[in-house]
Amino acid sequence: MTIPNLDMDALRTFLATQQLGSLNRAAERVGRSQSAVSQQMRKLEAQVGQPLFRRQGRGLMLTDAGELILSYAHRILDLNDEAVRAVRGASVEGVVRFGLPGDFAETWLPAALGQFKKTHPGVRVEVAVERNGVLLERLDRGELDLVLVMGNESRSDAEPLAMLPMTWIGPVGADIVLTPGVALDLALYNPPCFFRRTGIEALDAAGISWRLAYTTASLQSLWSGVAAGLGITLRTAAGLPSSLKRLGTKEGLPPLPSVALCLHAGHRDTSPALAQLKRVVTECAGANLAAA
Repeated sequence: MTIPNLDMDALRTFLATQQLGSLNRAAERVGRSQSAVSQQMRKLEAQVGQPLFRRQGRGLMLTDAGELILSYAHRILDLNDEAVRAVRGASVEGVVRFGLPGDFAETWLPAALGQFKKTHPGVRVEVAVERNGVLLERLDRGELDLVLVMGNESRSDAEPLAMLPMTWIGPVGADIVLTPGVALDLALYNPPCFFRRTGIEALDAAGISWRLAYTTASLQSLWSGVAAGLGITLRTAAGLPSSLKRLGTKEGLPPLPSVALCLHAGHRDTSPALAQLKRVVTECAGANLAAA
């Protein structure tokens, strides 16, 4: 029996349909008509010889065969995309100086940068991990070409990637109890820091007394201080160590806003190497921060 070659475009549409739960929404994402998407799914089902979706209310759910194909579809498309990018990236050369905050330096971004290096061997990426404000200062001085920072979406060069909810953070295994007349211990960055400013403003507006119990200029030091019980802090949940947990209104703490995560390139001319790195960071942010 001849084994059919699965249609790559149909697999992409299949993933979109699974993620969105609707042929109509999948059609909007892939830029096709709903009838064309339906035809793609029928073709894919004919190739594998099994139905891939079943109706559930107004939405679509995967069948057992669909669940099996889903895992293969991710791998097939990842390999396809990696092969194309490797060939295209081999012709791109240059140096890109990239800066990012510590929140992302130990989570998904290192893997993204490693994959970029693999598929773009002619590009040298120099990475700097700094506080948000320092990264923008270095960008404006011409010391960096691209930075990923939080909380500066008003800049004219900001390219928004995601809105990340701020959260209060405390140590795992310890209960935070607000006691009238007793100041809440805080662990915060040294100023200037928009997280620090936002947290203090929220506590003041809620009439909660506080005191600075621990201050630092290092994110790892901040995490260590909170884990040791020296005070609570606020940040996003990105890169949150397992020794820490989110806190919120159930502990009596005031709600916090979200903060924008943006790429900044300072309006400089975009080289092919810089454009490719921006693409990789943008795609990885979308894939890893969608549920943040």
